[in-house]
Amino acid sequence: MEKIKLRIGGVPEHFNLPIHLSIERGKFAKRGLDVEWIDFKGGTGQMTKALRDGDVDVCVLLTEGIIADIIKGNPSKIISEYVSTPLTWGIHTAVDNPLDRYQDIFEKQYAISRFGSGSHLMAIVDADSKGHKLNKEQFTVIKNLDGAIPSLLNHETDVFYWEKYTTKPLVDNGTFKRIGEYNTPWPCFVVAARDEVLKKYPEGIIRMLRTIHDSVDIFMHDSNAIKMVSERYNLQYKDAERWYNSTEWAIHGWVSDKMMRSVIYHLETAEIIEKQKQQPELIWLRNKSLDAKK
Repeated sequence: MEKIKLRIGGVPEHFNLPIHLSIERGKFAKRGLDVEWIDFKGGTGQMTKALRDGDVDVCVLLTEGIIADIIKGNPSKIISEYVSTPLTWGIHTAVDNPLDRYQDIFEKQYAISRFGSGSHLMAIVDADSKGHKLNKEQFTVIKNLDGAIPSLLNHETDVFYWEKYTTKPLVDNGTFKRIGEYNTPWPCFVVAARDEVLKKYPEGIIRMLRTIHDSVDIFMHDSNAIKMVSERYNLQYKDAERWYNSTEWAIHGWVSDKMMRSVIYHLETAEIIEKQKQQPELIWLRNKSLDAKK
């Protein structure tokens, strides 16, 4: 079996623990894969750039972010769903900011990790769904969660969208206050790979996906999973428990065309992408036959 090296990127968050466990337990190596994990604290916008630049081969990233970037020319394809449940975005401000009501956020200043990131796209989609239009001047790039903290505390920005449980320790310790939540109306994370890698190592990508699907299946039935999440990601046990029991991972490579159309509709409606005359090629065609090849 050919030994294949793959660089996999993702956010340093609890959703990706099954992949970390597979690396630690040698599951990828058993399938002839030398997997290097790369953390991207800047989130999906940082990962789409890394895919474009060839700095990473595969990424686990937000569905809406990679769809928008592929449409804008990123030479990559979605190869599998990863987390099939929606993402709950916490809507945050500094604890001493007089902003208290979710309905008052739409004229405020937003902290975003970068343009094209989830924190940027979701703010626009959420505002649009409530009949508001945000303008470019309302966004301040803060790179990542570490950059958001001083930006909000210094009142340079007022509003910050980030995954609810990742920011929960900052709410608990009185740094942030959460004034709202927003659930994405689609599965939150997918796996994407560069076209060059898909062409060069198609069988290696299939082996990688089988390993990921096996690992998430095991993780969803692991009685110790909640304790591991709590300890590794500094979450209170009750928060880890609530998150774990509201999250489901995909155990196959199938990607719903209807889901893709729904995301594109929301991105078009929010004017994040131009209206598409026909659905662009977003999905790696090989992934539809993965289950049959197992």
